[in-house]
Amino acid sequence: MDMGLAGRTALITGGSKGIGLAIAEMLALEGCHLHLVARQQADLEAARDKLLSIAKVDVHVHAMDLAERCSAARLAAQVPQIDILVNNAGSIPRGTLEEIDEDRWRQAWDLKVFGYINMSREYYRLMKARRNGVIINILGNGGEALDAGYIAGGAGNAALMAFTRALGGQSAKDGIRVVGVNPGPVATERLIGLMQKEAGTRFGDPSRWQELEKGFPFGRAATVEEIASTVVLLASDRSSYTTGTVFTIDGGMVNRGSLI
Repeated sequence: MDMGLAGRTALITGGSKGIGLAIAEMLALEGCHLHLVARQQADLEAARDKLLSIAKVDVHVHAMDLAERCSAARLAAQVPQIDILVNNAGSIPRGTLEEIDEDRWRQAWDLKVFGYINMSREYYRLMKARRNGVIINILGNGGEALDAGYIAGGAGNAALMAFTRALGGQSAKDGIRVVGVNPGPVATERLIGLMQKEAGTRFGDPSRWQELEKGFPFGRAATVEEIASTVVLLASDRSSYTTGTVFTIDGGMVNRGSLI
């Protein structure tokens, strides 16, 4: 299905791997020009090469740490003309209140929570001046099914859910849409690595990691393509009346009252 995105420009943070790269691939196939942001230049260059091999679009990469103050403002000054912002950078570690000390908590929130807020602030201003744009925040279902063993992540995602709904609830007057996506477990390299480690601990064999998926809905984690497909739809004019809401893609995990 043609989503009508050809010729538009998207900026994706955390765009060199995982969900971010899958989103970039789908947008590239729709004809979107891309700006990818991540910390590691080598990963960005590999992502750029992959994208250029599948689509005839412009791909620019920006190696920077969005946890640093003023980084969002610097990026917006370098790349002011975008139609779609996908905030996707950052992950927050599991752990209880006792296990996650202040330094780890602040470090994680500086990238994901404040990084999303700062990027949204900079690009909302630019989009408002043109009265057009879409901001999509990739969050996580931990903000809905709260777990004391993931307290920093759950609190951060819940805060970003409130931020997304509040900003998107009034953004229509400025010609902007703001939406969120809450993935559950997604089969990224990071998740597979964590499950291999757990399988090694539990079974003595990292190769048995897929046995840990049995407790997931449908007996598996989501694919990155399943998340990316929703993001592309939300970025398109086919979702032109959608703002101020968050879509959860977790196979119903939140509604069964458990994240495991």
